[in-house]
Amino acid sequence: MVLRRLRSREAGVRFAITHPMHSHPYSPELVTGSGIATVAAAAEAAGFDGFGFTDHPAPTTRWLEAGGHDTLDPFVAMGFAAAHTATLRLIPNIVVLPYRNPFVVAKAGATLDLVSGGRFTLAVGVGYLKREFAALGVDFDERAALFEESLDMIRRIWTRDDVSFEGRHFAAEGITAHPRPVAAPHPPIWIGGNTSAARARVAAYGQGWCPFRAPAVLAKTARTAALDTVERLIAGIGDLRRRLEDAGRDPFGVDVAFTNDAGGDPGDDAFDADAFLAGASELEGAGVTWIQVTVPGDSLAHTVDAIERFGADVISAR
Repeated sequence: MVLRRLRSREAGVRFAITHPMHSHPYSPELVTGSGIATVAAAAEAAGFDGFGFTDHPAPTTRWLEAGGHDTLDPFVAMGFAAAHTATLRLIPNIVVLPYRNPFVVAKAGATLDLVSGGRFTLAVGVGYLKREFAALGVDFDERAALFEESLDMIRRIWTRDDVSFEGRHFAAEGITAHPRPVAAPHPPIWIGGNTSAARARVAAYGQGWCPFRAPAVLAKTARTAALDTVERLIAGIGDLRRRLEDAGRDPFGVDVAFTNDAGGDPGDDAFDADAFLAGASELEGAGVTWIQVTVPGDSLAHTVDAIERFGADVISAR
């Protein structure tokens, strides 16, 4: 296991999975404590570096029946996974930040980082489901402003005492939130989204950019920019690096997470590990530092088998 992890890191790119609740209904085996622990432990043993959960606290039936998926609470589930692993980084995919008060997110994130020994990355997005915002009592049209103000607040809470803040949506006076996270100066913050606005937020607040593969139809549904080719990804990374440089930051100093569609889906009989490795090398050359790997979620046995095979055929082969 140690050898595999070192080889993955020496090669540059790292691999992460999201707990595979891809559908509605989900496989009941995946949502038990033993199911979560089994998947997380298998991922760590196979050489994966990251593991997380999605975030939909109030999805509509209409969205679920149109191809959406059920979820667990990401912070609670990542805490359980942390207790059954030792090195796996906990990376939600992703927390919809405007849904929550930033003080609550900061406390949950600091707690998870503390109990996991500094293994938490806060990956966040703006969100796009209007009815979910309505169910949670959050103004959909204010989501971008809420997002940016929350990012500012969370960084302050994690790094300062006696915090006072008077913003458009949040106000606080004399707040000191201990215990602080283990990570210094704070846990990495990754920002999702394919737009130039998302990349501007990374330059201002983040340590990582996590766009997602989106053809035009999906991009319209998710209210983001289309991103369906490596060429478009390269252009986005170039834009991000220019923004980082303009902000006085290292243009190569942030992570970029993306998916690799070369070789097919791990878990399928037709999966081609060599093609996947070639695609991973292309993404790494473009500037990607983390690759999100999709594993099957139809049964616990299939999930674990796909993770183990991926570890042997891809991670160990790098």
